[in-house]
Amino acid sequence: MQDERCCFRSWLAGLMPVLLLVGALGGTSRATQQAVRQPASPVVLAPFVQQNCVACHSGTNKSGGLALDAISKQAVDKNPEVWERVVRQLRARQMPPLDQKRPDERTYEAVTATLESALDRAAVAHPEPGRTETFRRLNQTEYQNAIRDLLALEIDGAALLPREAASNKFDNVAVGDLSPTLMDRYLTAAQKISRLAVGSPGRTPGGDTIRLPADRTQEEHVPGLPIGTRGGALIPYTFPLTGEYEISVRLSRDRNEEVEGLREPHELELLLDRERRGLFTIRPPRGDEGHTQVDQHLKQRITVTAGSHQLGVTFVKKPSALQETKRQPYQAHFNLHRHPRLSPAVYQVSITGPYAAKEQEDTPSRRRIFSSRPKNSGEEEACARRILSQLMRRAYRRPVTAEDLKTPLKLFQQARTEGTFESAIEMSLSAVLASPNFLFHIEQDPAGVAPKTAYTISDTELASRLSFFLWSSIPDDTLLDLAERKQLSRPEVLKAQVLRMLADPRAKTLVTSFASQWLQLRNLDSATPDLRLFPDFDDNLRQAFRQETELFFESILREDRSVLDLLSTNYTYLNERLAKHYGIPYVYGSRFRRVTLPESNRQRGGLLRQGSILTVTSYATRTSPVIRGKWVLENLLGVPPPPPPDNIPALKDNTVAANLTVRERLAEHRANPACFGCHSRMDPVGFSLENYDAIGRWRELEAGIKINAAGGMPDGSEFTGVTGLEQALRKHPELFVRTLTERLLMFGLGRVVDENDAPAVRGVVRQAKIDNYRFSSFIVGIASSAPFRMRKTP
Repeated sequence: MQDERCCFRSWLAGLMPVLLLVGALGGTSRATQQAVRQPASPVVLAPFVQQNCVACHSGTNKSGGLALDAISKQAVDKNPEVWERVVRQLRARQMPPLDQKRPDERTYEAVTATLESALDRAAVAHPEPGRTETFRRLNQTEYQNAIRDLLALEIDGAALLPREAASNKFDNVAVGDLSPTLMDRYLTAAQKISRLAVGSPGRTPGGDTIRLPADRTQEEHVPGLPIGTRGGALIPYTFPLTGEYEISVRLSRDRNEEVEGLREPHELELLLDRERRGLFTIRPPRGDEGHTQVDQHLKQRITVTAGSHQLGVTFVKKPSALQETKRQPYQAHFNLHRHPRLSPAVYQVSITGPYAAKEQEDTPSRRRIFSSRPKNSGEEEACARRILSQLMRRAYRRPVTAEDLKTPLKLFQQARTEGTFESAIEMSLSAVLASPNFLFHIEQDPAGVAPKTAYTISDTELASRLSFFLWSSIPDDTLLDLAERKQLSRPEVLKAQVLRMLADPRAKTLVTSFASQWLQLRNLDSATPDLRLFPDFDDNLRQAFRQETELFFESILREDRSVLDLLSTNYTYLNERLAKHYGIPYVYGSRFRRVTLPESNRQRGGLLRQGSILTVTSYATRTSPVIRGKWVLENLLGVPPPPPPDNIPALKDNTVAANLTVRERLAEHRANPACFGCHSRMDPVGFSLENYDAIGRWRELEAGIKINAAGGMPDGSEFTGVTGLEQALRKHPELFVRTLTERLLMFGLGRVVDENDAPAVRGVVRQAKIDNYRFSSFIVGIASSAPFRMRKTP
C-alpha cells in the first residue's frame, strides 16, 4: 500500500505543472474545460513513470500489484480498473501521504475530473455492466415477502428457513447454492404454506410457542396493547382454520424455579384483536406449596376465525410511585442479582389447535387462490388451469407457458383422484412454491449473443429486478402488465414506476433490509454490553435503538429528503425509554414520535449520534475508536482500511492501567510501525465520537479525565467532536453519496460492485446532485443505469 501511494504521489507531481498552468488560466475557463474533456495523455505519464516508478512498479516488480510503467504508456481507458483505484484514493485525499507535499484542492479536482472524464467516455463506448448470477436463490426476507404478495399470507420466514450469511454486507449477494438439506426445508415450507393458504385441516392439532427475550423488562406499557397494561407481548399470528385454540402462558422464573417478582396478586389479560378473551389472577404460593402450580391455570380455549390476528398477553398495571432519589432510577429490571423484576413477567406463550375445526371459510388467501370455481366436475381441470396460470405468472415473474403447466396439472389430476378439488389445488400449489422458477431469480442469456458481449435485459427481467430491489418481493400486476407489453423499459414509464413503488408501503424493505444491513443494525441482536458496567441495558433499549434508526431512515425515504440529512439533522425519533437514556426531557409513553432537537445543546440527530450505531461499534466493556473509525471509513466514505496483519496481537485491557483513557491505551498500537499506517487513518475518526460511551450515552469524563474528542480525517483535516466529523463529511459530500450509491446498487443487483461500475455510479451521483441529492433521485438513477438494465455474457 505504501509503494502504491509513492507511485501515485510521483504521478501527481508529474501532472502538477500542467494542472497549475491550467489553474492559472482560470478554474472555469475554456482551456480548463477542454483539458478536463481530454483523456489523460500517456505523454505526460510515461516519462515520469519511467524515471521514478520502474524500480518498484515495473513488470518484473509489481509492488502493490501494479505495473504502472506499462499502463502509463497507454491511454487511461485501456486500464480502467487500475485508474478507478487511483480516482477513489484521490477523491478521499488519501494520497500523497500526509508527510509529503500535497496538491491544493483545485489540483485535486482537476486531476480527478480529467481521469473520470476519460473513464466515463470509455464506459459509454464500451459498456461493462457486469454479470449477475444466472440462478440466485431467494433469501429468507424475499421468500417471506413473496409469499405475502402471492398468497396474501403472512408467514414467519425465520421459523421456516435459515437466515443467509451476509456476503459483502448483504444477504442477497451470491445466494446460489441449494444443498439437499436446504432443499428439504423449502419442500417442507411449501407444503406447510400451501396447507395454510388453502385452509386444509391437519390430522392432529398443531402448535407454536413464542418465547420472549430473557433480558426484556416488562414493567411498562407495550405498544399496541391497551393503555393501563404493562409487559407481556403482542403477537401477530395466522390461524389456519376457524375453530378453538388453546392459549397457555408460562411465567418467567429465576434459577431457583420461583416466579420472579411475585410478591402480591396480579391480573393477567388475554386479548384477541384488543378484545378481552380471558382474565386470570396470579397469586403467590402459600406456605410450602412452591411455585410449580402458580401458572398452571393460565390456559384458555378461545374460538378464532381463520386468518391473521393480533394475540395479546399482558398484565393489568398496578399504581406505582417513584422513589425519591437524587439519581434517575434504573429502567432495566430482569437481572435477579442486580436489578430483579418488580412484577411477574411472561416467559412464553403457546398456541395449540385448531380443535373442532369448521369448514374452510373465506380468507384473504383463499380469495387470492380460488379466483375461479368449477360449476361441475367437467369444469374442474379448466378451472385449475386458470387458477394455476394466474398464480404461476406472479410466482415465476413472467408469462406462463404450456410446458410450465404440465407438472402442476399432472399433480392436480393425481391428487384429485384421492381428494377434493381444493386439496388437489393445494398439491399443485406446493409444486409451484418448490419450483426453481419461484425459488430462484433466473436471468438467462438470449440466444445468438456473442461471448463477452453486453446486452439489455428483457422487460420482465427488469420488472423482477425492480421489485426485488425496492420491495424485496415479486412484481405486482402493474409491473408485469407493462413488462409484457414491453413498455417498462421506456425511460418515462420506468421513472413513473419507480416513484410509484417508492410510495408503496412495501418499500419499507429498504429500511428493514437494506438500511439494516448497510448500517449493521442486525448486529444489535448480538450486542451484550457488560451489565456490571452498563446495568441499565436491556432488550427494550436494544429494540428502541433499532426503531429510532429505522424510523429516521424511513423519514428520509418517505419525505424524499436529501440523503445528506442522514449525516446531520435537527430531529430524531424517541419514546420515553430512549429519551431517558439520552437525557431528553418531556417525552412520555411507549409510542415513538418525532422530536425536534434544540440547536443550543444538540447531542442527537443524524446517524453518528444514534445509540444503535454507537453500540454496534463498541466492545462489551468500552468504546472502540478503531471499530468506530473503520465503520465510518467503510460505510460512509467507501475507503475501508486493509485487514490487520496476522501477527498483530489484540489490545489487552488488563495490561494497562485502569485509569487510562481509551486514547492512551490505543497509543500502543499507533507506536507499532506495522500498525501505524491503518490506525493513523481509523483512530482519529473514532476519537471524535468518544463523548459517547459504549451504549451511546453522552459523557464529558472518562475515568475521571475530561474526554479529548479531537479527531481527524485521512486527508489530514482536523476537528473536534461529532459536530466536526459531520462537517468534515459534508465538506466532501461526493464521498458519502458515492458510497451510498454503491451500496444501493449492490443491494439492487445482488452482486458485488467493482471498478467497472464506477462510471455508472458517478452518473447517478451527478444526476442526484442536480436534485439536491434527494433519495428518490438515487433510486431512479440506479434503475436507469447500465449495470441495472444490462448484463454481460460469460
